[in-house]
This record gives sequence, structure tokens and C-alpha cells, in this order.
Amino acid sequence: MDKVNVYEKLNLFNKYWNPKILGEVNNSYVKVAKFKGEFLWHTHENEDEMFYVLKGSLVVKFRDKDVIVNEGEFLIIPKGNEHMPVAKEEVHVMLIEAKTTLNTGDVKNERTVEKLDKI
Repeated sequence: MDKVNVYEKLNLFNKYWNPKILGEVNNSYVKVAKFKGEFLWHTHENEDEMFYVLKGSLVVKFRDKDVIVNEGEFLIIPKGNEHMPVAKEEVHVMLIEAKTTLNTGDVKNERTVEKLDKI
């Protein structure tokens, strides 16, 4: 059992929209990522997704509304809900997701990260 300093881990990388694994809890990964700009519209058909904002402010767009998630807040997106994260400035987030969760959900393109790095 080793403690993890999330902020030290965030200093180890700079690439946006590329989650890194910090640890595992049951059948889920604890991840961190840096976001900037718009991601893409996508859905996770079988997994819920949690965004916990560590630094900055994240807008999560849904087809019928936008939800602003500020530093120290989190948002759980239930499976099957189409969404698009947007970060006007750099945002640092912690994600807690099932190990099967693909960052782009039902969309596969150049932003899809199929093999996550553990840091």
C-alpha cells in the first residue's frame, strides 16, 4: 500500500485528452488527465463515468444543457448519456471508470486511447 500524490503525477505528462492510470479499485481505474479544447460527442453504453475537477473549470455538454464543473466538484455521467467535455483553459481531472471504459466511448478515431499508461 503506497500513497499517491495526484499533483506530482499530473506533472509527469503534458498531453491533453490522454488519461493515465494511478491505481485500481475493484473493477475500476482511478485515472488523471489534462483537458484543453473540445473533445468529441460520444456515449458510453455500458459504463458510468465520473469527472472530478482538480484544477480549472470543465464544461460537459449534453444535447439539452451544459453542466459547468468547477474545481473541487465532480459529475457522474450515467451510461448511455451522450456528452462532450470542453475545457476553455487547461483543466486537470480525476476519473473513476470501469476498466472497460474507452475514453471516446462509442467513437473510434485519432483521440481514442486503447492502451492506457500507468504512472
